[in-house]
Amino acid sequence: MEVYTTENEQVDALRRFFAENGKALAVGVVLGIAALVGWRYWQNHQSVDLMAASQSYQEVSDRLAAGKPDDVAAAEKFVQANSNSYGVLAALQLAKHFVEQNDVAKAEQQLVQAQSQTRDDNLLSQINLRLARVQLQEKKWDHALKTLDEVKDAGWAALVQDTRGDVLLAKGDAQGAHEAYSKGLESNVSQALEVLLRIKLNNLSN
Repeated sequence: MEVYTTENEQVDALRRFFAENGKALAVGVVLGIAALVGWRYWQNHQSVDLMAASQSYQEVSDRLAAGKPDDVAAAEKFVQANSNSYGVLAALQLAKHFVEQNDVAKAEQQLVQAQSQTRDDNLLSQINLRLARVQLQEKKWDHALKTLDEVKDAGWAALVQDTRGDVLLAKGDAQGAHEAYSKGLESNVSQALEVLLRIKLNNLSN
């Protein structure tokens, strides 16, 4: 690095620097400002889109409660058009509707759709747990066990073991079911689920 001993030399050096690099600096400043403006525009656009999605979701949710075919179709279109948290919530609501209608195949489709539209670990755990229960109803037992393996959050451990026990019991693996229910009791289990798991274990013993 050069060492400048006088103020004049320093000023001359600055002049030479800006003469040689002024154009590049100006371009850099312009690009920086453009990027900032673009980022703010994108954020504002995203905010407007989410507000619109929120309002549409509320309308779809209210209509879905009636359960009419046109309302269900509208909810399905909303899910396909919204790859955000509102689309996931609508898919979960649709899955619940289809389970209540005993159409577990369509319920599974909605849960798989929801699965692909979120990266939130807690929400994914909830979706996978519901999906495993739907697959249990479809007698897709191996699929259900694989789905349960995707639930990594320790907070869901007791519910996972409860569902795993149900799947293994449906497969005819009473010993595996006993082990799963027992592991569920060893987890951070709620009082209500603890009672349920003990009942299931007692039934296996009889």
